[in-house]
Formats: sequence, C-alpha cells, structure tokens
Amino acid sequence: MIFPKWKAVFALVVCLLATVLAVPNFLPQGVMKDFSRMSLGLDLRGGSYILLKADLTTYLNEQTQELLDEVRSVLRKEKIGYKGLSSSGQIVNLSLRDVSEAEKAEEALRTMSSAGDLLFAFSDNGDVKIEFREEALKYMKGNVLDQSVEIVRRRVDETGTREPIIQKQGEERILVQVPGLQDPEHLKNLLGRTAKMTFHLMDDDNPFPTGPVVAPAGTELLKGDESEDPAGQRFYLIKKKVMLSGDALVDSRATFDGGMPVVSFRFNTVGGKKFAEVTKNNTKKPFAIVLDGKVISAPVIDEPILGGAGIIRGHFTTQQVQDLSLLLRAGALPAPLEVLEERTVGPSLGQDSIDAGIKASILGLILVGIFMVAYYGLFGMFANIALVVNIILLIACLSFFQATLTMPGIAGIVLTMGMAVDANVLIYERMKEEMDLGRTPFAAVDRGFSQAFMTIVDANITTLIAAFLLFAYGSGPVKGFAVTLSLGIICSMFSAILLTRLMVIYWINKKRPSKLPI
Repeated sequence: MIFPKWKAVFALVVCLLATVLAVPNFLPQGVMKDFSRMSLGLDLRGGSYILLKADLTTYLNEQTQELLDEVRSVLRKEKIGYKGLSSSGQIVNLSLRDVSEAEKAEEALRTMSSAGDLLFAFSDNGDVKIEFREEALKYMKGNVLDQSVEIVRRRVDETGTREPIIQKQGEERILVQVPGLQDPEHLKNLLGRTAKMTFHLMDDDNPFPTGPVVAPAGTELLKGDESEDPAGQRFYLIKKKVMLSGDALVDSRATFDGGMPVVSFRFNTVGGKKFAEVTKNNTKKPFAIVLDGKVISAPVIDEPILGGAGIIRGHFTTQQVQDLSLLLRAGALPAPLEVLEERTVGPSLGQDSIDAGIKASILGLILVGIFMVAYYGLFGMFANIALVVNIILLIACLSFFQATLTMPGIAGIVLTMGMAVDANVLIYERMKEEMDLGRTPFAAVDRGFSQAFMTIVDANITTLIAAFLLFAYGSGPVKGFAVTLSLGIICSMFSAILLTRLMVIYWINKKRPSKLPI
C-alpha cells in the first residue's frame, strides 16, 4: 500500500508527455506543425488502393530467350555444329551434330557471362539441356520485384502525389495506396505500361508494308501505337536487332516543336556515342522507335545526330507526351504488371467514415463510463479517468510512430476501451471478494491488485499473440486493427494498473475508510 514518489512522478510525466503528443491531432494542420501526427488511411482520407501482380513468367521467358541467343552466338563463334536450338519454359535445348564435340561445346558454353547461374546436362547422344539454377531463379524473381517497386514509386512520385504507400506483398505482388487521388484510371494506365523502349533500323526493301506480310528472317512485323495510328491499319517491318535501348536514356521532357507536343530525350555518354554512330551510318534511312511492342514513331534520319539528344514526334496530345516523358524518366518495368484489385474511396465517404468513427468512440466512452460509475461508484470514476488517459496514450503512440489510422484501426480503439476497463473490473471484483471474506479495506485493496495482476497479464498476452498474428499475416486494414489493438493493450497495462492503483492508494491513505465504496 506504499506508492513510491518516483513512481507517481513517472506516471504524471508520462501522462503529460502523452497529452502533448496527442493534442496536435485535434488541431488544424498549421498549428504545432513540427509535431508528429497520425496519418489517415485511404478509407478515412479518400484515395485509391491498387494491388498489382508482376508477370514473372514473362520476364523469365525473356531471360531464357536472351540465354538462347547467347548460346547460339557462342556455338557459332566456336564453329560447333548444332540443331534443334529451342527453349521450353526456362530451359534451353539443343543437339550437337557431332557428339565428339561435346567437350569443346561444354568449354565454350561455360565461358558465357551467366554460366555461374546455369546447370548444364550433356547426354551421350549429343543432346544438351541448359537451365537456370534454383538459386538464380529465386534471386531474379526477388530482384525483379524490387526493381518494379522502385519504378512504380518513381512513376507515382512523378505524378506529384504525396505520401503514397508502395510495398511488396508476397513474392510477386505490389501494393500501391495513394491518398487523395482524383484520377485512379490515369494512374492505373501509367502503372500498367511496361515502358520498354528500343530503337531499331527498318527493313531495307519494304519498311512500310501496306498490310500484313510474312517477315523475312531477322525482321519483325509490328503495328503502330494508337497515338501514331488510331485506326490500327499501319504496319512496320523492323529489324529485330536492337540498335539502342531505353536503358541509355538519362532524361526525357514534354515540350513543343513547331507548335506540336513532342517528347525530347537525352542519352548518357555511351548511349549518345552509339546513337551518333547509328545515325551517321544510316543517313536517309527510316528509324523505328518501339515502345512496348508498338512503333510510336518512324522518322527518316536526315543527318547524323551527334549531340546524344533527339525528339520523338507523332500525333500526340499534350497529356500523352507528358505521360510518355514520365514513363521514360522513371524507367522500364522489368516485367509487366497486372492490376489484380482496385478500390477507390472518395473524400466525402472518407469524411463520413471519420465522423462515424468519432461518434462510435464517443458513444462507447460514454456508455462504458456510465456503467463503471453506476456499478463501482467512486472506484468506477477512477477507472474512467484511467480510461481517458489510456486513449490519450494510444493516440500519442500512434502519432509518435506516425502510424496510419484506418477504419479498422478505429474499431481497435473502441475495442481497447472495453478491454482497458476489463482489467479494472477484475481488480474491483477481487477486492469485493476479499471484503466478503472479512478483510480490512487496506488488505482488500492490496490483495485485489496483487492477485488480479497475473490474470490480467495472461489475458493480455493471449490477445497480443492474436494481434501479432493478424499483423504478420493480414493485409493493410487488418494490420491497422492489429496495431491499435496491440498499442491499446500495452497502454491499458499502464493506465488500468499503475494509474488506477496510484489514485486508489492515494484516496485510501487519505480517507482511511472502514468500507470500500464498491
């Protein structure tokens, strides 16, 4: 029944500090702007939730195709005869024409740049199977997802959106939450485009066929982009060899040339030199600029371009050149992204959720407070004071960690109210039992706190375990509920045990009652 002064001072300092941290959340944005505040989730603030899936199979197939091309180049360089060179999934198959060249072929293939990531299998009949190691596949998948997250972040940031949440979810998904977004369809289009740009020379004999034709060896028939060819009737016969890729771009801007919206671009030093060499050796020839498998422009090279910069012209609108320049600046996605799920919440609906959450919290607080006072009298009032402090502590913690408050998070706060007074109920009921056994008020209070303590701890630990599992395996809104529930439980241990005990002991030492008012 002795409460050390340092504990009392500690409790009061914690309460004061929590109040200072919690107050800014109830003031206008310009007031106390240097203090941390809670962030509002999409369901409260409004905005868009987009769940993307990276097409890792397409990426791995592209890597396998590059491996196939490298195998062909190495064997031709060493003049080793082969047949049946093909790919199946992430495996490259071929057959040696002369089985006796198997050792020579293996030595040549092991000089490839990616040989350390490959498994080679040579059979007695000359069949060769080459595939990626499991560790290499795992690394490539993780690397692709990391790159995709970074490029998605760049694209979202380029739109001027503030405080987006972009994170990996699982092994092939990306979660994008953009608060306050007014045009989710536009963002979805930006995120869904791979933006893989390549520069190609065109077929010397028939660069612009009037209709679908059979592409000669080493060439490919492509259609024009919608901006270049709205009717979809224009065809381009390009050479498959990539003369230059968009990876060499260091900048792109939306601008005007001759009153028409265009995209200006600039290569890095290496890309600029290569671009100058290509344009110098192919003057007066058409040059195709391909974006995501479609030709967006096919100008004729009038003269060598030596400055490492150029302009993409076409039948573009102002919005289209802005989007294209944004995509080129942000970089190409290593793998296509598919929109799996999309949710959009308007700001008015978000405000309605806030209003409903506030009403529910206030109503819950009032009803719990009335019950505690009606059932436990003065001690119920002590519990109510501790409950208010508990809520202030919870808001302070959320502000300090800059947590995002969602509608399920508000539900966690309301649930915390009931759980906070639940500890007081256990303590007070134990006090009643001790009084019925004939103990003095001092002994009843002492045993009430000490005997109920382990029961409260056990109950809270089991709830914390459940909250941890919700956080570990749940999605965004579920995690928000788990966070507020966990913090609420921890705060209730302080308010319901330490703070309530401080008030009860101070009162009983001062009044020295013959009977407890419960």
